[in-house]
Amino acid sequence: MQKNSSAIERYIVLFVPWLLALLCKGDSVLSYFIAWIGSFFIFFITLTGWVRPIPKDRPIADQLMRPLFIMQIIFAGYMCCTSVFYFMSTLGYENFRQVAFHTLNDKDTLNLVAQCQRYYCLGHASFVAGVLIFMNYPVQKKYHIESHKLANLLLWAALVSFPVSLIFLKIPGLSQFYYQFSSLSFIAGTLALAFAIPIKDVGKILICLCLYAFNFYQALTSGFKEPIIISVLVLGIFLYPTYKKLVAITFVPIMLLLFTVLPTYNHIFRSNAWSGDTNSDKASQVALNAALNGDDGELEDTNWDFLVYRLSEIDMFTRFVQSTPKTVDYYGFDLIKQSFIALVPRVFWASKPNTEELIMQRVYDAGVINRNSVVSAKPAYIVDAYLSAGEFGIFFYLFVYGAAAQLICLKAEKLFGGYILGTALIFSGLFQIMWRGISFEFMFNTVLWSYVSMLVIHKLLLSAHILKED
Repeated sequence: MQKNSSAIERYIVLFVPWLLALLCKGDSVLSYFIAWIGSFFIFFITLTGWVRPIPKDRPIADQLMRPLFIMQIIFAGYMCCTSVFYFMSTLGYENFRQVAFHTLNDKDTLNLVAQCQRYYCLGHASFVAGVLIFMNYPVQKKYHIESHKLANLLLWAALVSFPVSLIFLKIPGLSQFYYQFSSLSFIAGTLALAFAIPIKDVGKILICLCLYAFNFYQALTSGFKEPIIISVLVLGIFLYPTYKKLVAITFVPIMLLLFTVLPTYNHIFRSNAWSGDTNSDKASQVALNAALNGDDGELEDTNWDFLVYRLSEIDMFTRFVQSTPKTVDYYGFDLIKQSFIALVPRVFWASKPNTEELIMQRVYDAGVINRNSVVSAKPAYIVDAYLSAGEFGIFFYLFVYGAAAQLICLKAEKLFGGYILGTALIFSGLFQIMWRGISFEFMFNTVLWSYVSMLVIHKLLLSAHILKED
């Protein structure tokens, strides 16, 4: 088994970019870029195994769904690396061309952006430190499943979990479980497809393709970019161990194409479907046609607006930092207390305070959006960490976040006989919310009840003698 830790000096190196950016805070541009490039440095020293060796129980291509890889890339990558376009806009750039020069009036804005980027860098270092410290592989497995049953189990998991999710959707107070099992169905179906293709099982391939097409259609008509991107990304990751070159030359261009056309697609889709004038199918066709055949100038403007304001959440973060603690004091443990309230399912507490309203109250208090606005602007996990206790809050809560993800992943592999069922299916399916950090209340609630769901599924598979004790 791997040793529990690397030399402490290597963990300290994770925080060097943040410290350097902090020392250079007098120069906002320099401080920002040190913090921004610092996250790429953290990616490099962690994903190459310099801070702590990569687990050797599986080839790297066969462990990409573990927190160190996919979760760090999505969570930290989205959090830390996407703000550069907003920063460029602050410096006077538009569509990568400088159209204005920032003046002394922009100094405060630049300082805020650089400050938030330093917080992102600190959060990245803390998160990955939590993952690495508890990354103890190989897992001592207590259960196993016969390998020849695995492909069938994945297919059945996809077919069963989807109707189960619909049942939860119909039960008042239990709709939160709908999202868990809907995600589990998607992951199971995608994983089953990745298993069926190499063995050329035509029947399973057709069934899995139908499931995947259905899930992709749902993502396409959701009005959000993340489900579409994740649908493609997960399939590529599952196929990568078997078809490395093919995946590299096809899925990378596809991902780039998605980032090119999705901003326009989503903009057109929402304006048509969410207005109530057009159904989802028609809105999707109109949006797809506009994204693929639209005017180049309009496409360029939409994409730049997307890159600056919607790809990153730093604009919102700067507003929270501007108001806290200057006009709104740190929340201390108040957000944790609210999170405990959110843990109780509404089916057991009909008069429970509305979680959305609890979260939005701090958005209104910070002046991020107007109280009369219909827009939802819930703070990200790192923002709640900052609002709770400033820099220390970011260090502490992001470390706990990484540690919790890694410990849950280890538990899943222990309960379900290894990586395929434990991490690729259960952890990725039930705990997919951890790929993107959201507000404390939603995060704590979903993670707790996903953990309960994981234990229940484990007991059911044991009772059915699908899982067997070693």
